[in-house]
Amino acid sequence: MRKSKYLFASLVLLCFAGVSNAQDFGLSFSYFIPKNGEFSTPISPFSIRGVGVDINRYLALETGASLYRMSGLNLKDLPFESKKSLIGPNFTILIPAELVIQLKGSRVEFDIKGGGFFFFGFAHKINYGNLDRAIRDHEQWDVANADVSFKNNPGFGYHAGAELTVFVTSQFGISLETNYLVGAAKFPLTGSYTGGTSATFETKPIDYKDAKIDMTGLEFSIGLIFSSGNSAPKRPKQKRRR
Repeated sequence: MRKSKYLFASLVLLCFAGVSNAQDFGLSFSYFIPKNGEFSTPISPFSIRGVGVDINRYLALETGASLYRMSGLNLKDLPFESKKSLIGPNFTILIPAELVIQLKGSRVEFDIKGGGFFFFGFAHKINYGNLDRAIRDHEQWDVANADVSFKNNPGFGYHAGAELTVFVTSQFGISLETNYLVGAAKFPLTGSYTGGTSATFETKPIDYKDAKIDMTGLEFSIGLIFSSGNSAPKRPKQKRRR
C-alpha cells in the first residue's frame, strides 16, 4: 500500500510538471452521484482537472484537483447495510492521477481514461436520522438512538472513464466526461446506541473499527475549452480545463 501511495504521488508531481506547457484553459462543472448516497455538486472555482503532459500523440498523463460539496455519502463494512447516506453533508477534495489514451481528429477528440485517485473529506457530520433507522431495522426494534464519534482518514481508489470533446472552432470546444470511481477511506466509529421495543430498552456499545467511507459512484462533467490561439493551430493542443 505504501509503494502504491508513493507511485501515486510521483505521478501527480510529474503531471503538474507539465502545466507550464499548457495551451488551453477552460471552465467545467463536475457532479458526483455516489452509491447509496446523494447528488453532490462542485465548489467553483476550486476545481482544476486535465492538467499534465503528453507522452506522445496518443498517450498522456493527467491530474488535477476538485473540491466537492458532498450532500451525503454511505459507510460500508458495518454490521448492517443502509441504502441511504450515513454521513454528510461535508466537503471532499479529490485528486486523480490517470493515464489517457487520446484519439484525436481535426475537430473531435475521444479520450479513454483510467488510474487512481486520492480523496479527503472534512467538516463531516453524522446523519443520525438514517443511522438510527439502520440500527433500528438491524435490531428489529421500535426505536433506536445512537451517539457516535469517528476518526477521519484520507482515502484512495481507482477510476475509469471517457471524455468526448468537440471543437466548434480552433479556439473553442465543448467536452462531456464520465468516470466511474471505486474508493474507500477508513472511518472507524465508536460510541453506543439505546433502544428497544415497547416492552424493553437497552444500551449497546458501538465499536465499528472496520467502517469505511464508500467513495463509489459516477462522476460526470460538462466543460468549455478555450485555446490560447497564440499560434493559430489547426487542431487545438492538449486540453487543460476546469
